[in-house]
Amino acid sequence: MPLNIAVCIKPVPDSKYYDKITIDPATKTWDRSGIPMVIGDIDKNALETAIAIREKLGGKVSVFSMAPEYTKDKLTEALAMGADEAFLLSDRAFAGADTLATSFTLAAGIRKAGNFDLVVTGNESDDGSTGQVSAQLGEWLGLPHLMNITRIEAGEKELTLQTLTETGFSNYSVQLPAVIGVTRKVNKPRLINIMGMLKAKSKPLTIWKAEDLGVDPSLLGLKGSPTQPGDIYIPQTGRKAEKLEGSAEEIADRIVLELRKAGIIS
Repeated sequence: MPLNIAVCIKPVPDSKYYDKITIDPATKTWDRSGIPMVIGDIDKNALETAIAIREKLGGKVSVFSMAPEYTKDKLTEALAMGADEAFLLSDRAFAGADTLATSFTLAAGIRKAGNFDLVVTGNESDDGSTGQVSAQLGEWLGLPHLMNITRIEAGEKELTLQTLTETGFSNYSVQLPAVIGVTRKVNKPRLINIMGMLKAKSKPLTIWKAEDLGVDPSLLGLKGSPTQPGDIYIPQTGRKAEKLEGSAEEIADRIVLELRKAGIIS
């Protein structure tokens, strides 16, 4: 029986430009404008997992991402890698989302797109690295879910999984449908070739706004995020300087006096 597989990916800032990322003092959200974006490394492992299962059992691989519209070329890359279709959830209403609001939005998009036998995610994103979205997706979708997966054997109705634990490994059998979060150890993602790039141009890429999802807007973005940023300030790093004059002995005595005043020496 062919499987209908959803894969969640996240365009993230290229790590070579992390020093260029700033925080908007008004909205308290990341400002990544002008910074090149890439598909997260572990998300490529997730996509490779889905494509390999499709090649074995048949079916379809659909990619989902919640990101600004200017990152849609990253979804085109996912299509070139081998995905069959892509959905970009892009709206200012999604901005500032924590993991709860992010997973809610992705779950809404997955539900709207159809029924899926398997949802695959990376174990964590390259930028936030919270490791929460995969399990939260499972909860929103009401499906069994496992993370830290290092090996997968896929059948038509169940998966045999190996997960990494603090003391070694654990093995599970999971009935489908399910949500899984994979690690880098699970596979080696394939490279994109010219044929894949050409085929990607004819594959469907759909962009959905908040209103397309038919959900309560208060559950989206910053409004729907119980994790809120605190005050943001720039610490003062300047130092007071005072020129000491006099003989070497007088300057030395003055330095000792100031160090004692500061409590550095007794």
